Amino acid sequence: MKLESKNIKCVIEKLADIEHGRWSRWQKYLHEQCVTNDDGSLTIPHELVSRWEKQMTTPYSELTDEEKQSDRDLVEKDLDKLHRILRDL
Repeated sequence: MKLESKNIKCVIEKLADIEHGRWSRWQKYLHEQCVTNDDGSLTIPHELVSRWEKQMTTPYSELTDEEKQSDRDLVEKDLDKLHRILRDL
C-alpha cells in the first residue's frame, strides 16, 4: 500500500505527538529524581547516572526482566494511540 504524501505528514504529526508525550513524561520523572541547585540547574545523583549509563549501552535483549517490563509498561501507555494511527492508514 502506497501512502499519499498528505497521509504520511499526518502520520508523522501523530507519531511526533506520541514522542513528545513520551519525552515529557521522561523529563518530568528525571527532574523529580534530581537535586535542584541554587542557580536552578539540576544535578542527577551519581547512582542514577551509573544505572542509566549502563542501561543505555545494554541491548534490550540483555536487560533484566525488571528493566524489560519497565520498557513494556511505557510502550503500553501509548499503544492505543499507535493502534488508532495504524488503523487509519
